Amino acid sequence: MRRRQGAGSRNGPKAGDRAASPQTLCPERAFSRIMILDHDIMTLEPVAPADLPRYRQDLREAFAVAAMAEFGALAETAIPPDEIIRESCEAAGAEVLHIVRNGHRVGGAVVVIDRLTGQNALDLFFVAVGHEGQGIGRRAWSAIEARYPQTRVWTTHTPYFERRNIHFYVNTCGFRIVAYYHAGHPDPHRDDQPALPGGGGMFRFEKVMAGRD
Repeated sequence: MRRRQGAGSRNGPKAGDRAASPQTLCPERAFSRIMILDHDIMTLEPVAPADLPRYRQDLREAFAVAAMAEFGALAETAIPPDEIIRESCEAAGAEVLHIVRNGHRVGGAVVVIDRLTGQNALDLFFVAVGHEGQGIGRRAWSAIEARYPQTRVWTTHTPYFERRNIHFYVNTCGFRIVAYYHAGHPDPHRDDQPALPGGGGMFRFEKVMAGRD
């Protein structure tokens, strides 16, 4: 995500993963093949409008896992809030994607692409409940990077209580934390600040792509 809620994924790939060919990862394709590992095929595919309700449901369920682990109960406000999901999906340059493994939808991502500046954002990113710990998050993120090779800087956010996401972005994907937004230090890119359970804030991450700055 970018100027909105952060999103998340889980764990890394098995040894021996190999990237698909550049031709397969052409950003102009309707979908892009991610990786092939012993006939294990993953793809990124655009989300059709008719699939958005289920997509939102899967996204919320993935976020609810972390909220339950931290607070022992679901927050009164949906995480991410409906307006955040809508803003992300409808933003200029937004691409809403399924992560598909062997024909089954196992997660998703919403990216906002600025092809002029190369300043791109990962607005939402999730691995569906029941598919965590299988290397899907890392492999999917590698595919997203390959799908948008002209990116100069990626940005994303994640809530303070999403410790697995913080680990994933920093230690697995190579992002760095550049800001922490909370009531006393609000996000300057937003007019409204999302309310999070526990009263905490949001971390902002950036990843500068080597050789493109």
